[in-house]
Amino acid sequence: MASRLVPSAFRSAPRALRQLQRPQWRAFSVSRPARSDSLFVHRDTPENNPSIPFKFTSQNEQLIEEILSRYPSQYKKAAVMPLLDLGQRQHGFTSISVMNEVARLLEMPPMRVYEVATFYTMYNRNPMGKFHVQICTTTPCMLRNSDAVMKACEDELGIHHGQTTKDGIFTMTEVECLGACANAPMVQINDDFYEDLTYDSTVSLLKALRHAAQATGSPSAAKGEAGVKVPAPGPLSGRKSCEPAGGLTCLTGEPWGNETLRKDGAL
Repeated sequence: MASRLVPSAFRSAPRALRQLQRPQWRAFSVSRPARSDSLFVHRDTPENNPSIPFKFTSQNEQLIEEILSRYPSQYKKAAVMPLLDLGQRQHGFTSISVMNEVARLLEMPPMRVYEVATFYTMYNRNPMGKFHVQICTTTPCMLRNSDAVMKACEDELGIHHGQTTKDGIFTMTEVECLGACANAPMVQINDDFYEDLTYDSTVSLLKALRHAAQATGSPSAAKGEAGVKVPAPGPLSGRKSCEPAGGLTCLTGEPWGNETLRKDGAL
């Protein structure tokens, strides 16, 4: 019996020695470095600190009452997103004072409001220009030369992603897909889409917006006030919508078949 166990003992001995000789170490996984904590951390600045008072206007207070009426009273905190958006539109950006006022109105812990404002990128937590130029550089726009649109903005405005011009008129950011892929490349400026852009049409658009802001001191000039000519939102290539740029290639004739309504009044 011992003679049978001895060979197996010799075979297992080198394996045990190899395990003892194996270096005992573990690889450390390095997380992606956080280049900026601006999305998650608030730092008091002269333009954004809790000591700056904020109250909704009387007109917006009426809107708030209408918004809250959509929710059961015990779930009014569900209105945190539209109220933050309303505060941002009034104040220009979602400051800490705006968030605190929303928390007070909805009877929520301020931290719950901070969590929402820091999660969604639509809430701008730093002062913005009068025109927020959001340039889409996702694949459909990139394939149709969104690089030219980005370069036109950088050349004309003299700023880069996340920066605001010295005159406070433009803030430029690079964003992901805005859902107008059929009219790429495009930008969103405030609430309007400008599509089918080229380098030249982008420069002309920015010059028109700057002239409008300087002529009236307000982005309301984008509506055509004071005789300032600003392109209407939508495609700037001559298209009315997202129809083929070269014209219709199908469905150009009358529909065939007998798809007509009855004429005896039964329908």
